[in-house]
Amino acid sequence: MANETMITVCGNAVEDAQLRFTPSGAAVANFRIASTPRTFNKQTNAWEDGETLFLRVNAWRELAENIAASIAKGTALIVQGRLRMREYEKDGQKRQSFEIEADDVAVSLRRATAVITKAQRGQSGGQQGQQRQAPQQDPWSQGGAPQGGWGGSGQPAAQGWGASGAAPGEPPF
Repeated sequence: MANETMITVCGNAVEDAQLRFTPSGAAVANFRIASTPRTFNKQTNAWEDGETLFLRVNAWRELAENIAASIAKGTALIVQGRLRMREYEKDGQKRQSFEIEADDVAVSLRRATAVITKAQRGQSGGQQGQQRQAPQQDPWSQGGAPQGGWGGSGQPAAQGWGASGAAPGEPPF
């Protein structure tokens, strides 16, 4: 949709992600994120927190399943998606809330590290009727960078990326 309001929010998960399924079987995950702006006060020589913004995040299908398996309370996140306003009634009064319909959710690596595991999916989506290829060995999974690679000269080494059997110019995975 052309005129949607896109938003990117950096913050922390306020709760563990909850995974549910629609009657048709589509996965949906929900959680809340809190984002607190910080500014440096030169007069007091200290960082000061602004007012915290709390937003509900909704995600669908495979993204929802990955979120449910990965997001726990306190996880530092970067959420990108479409800003939505939802109207509802509570105690006889009309209210509004803002939510993010997530297109992507990532763990923030500013103050943490992460181990990435590629999600394995069954015969779904664009792979219907296709044979899955066996994954190639990840050169980073052995606790370090691949041998060879790019040297200080800016030229590729004799071993490394090209030594994996991948086509020239393609990574080994």
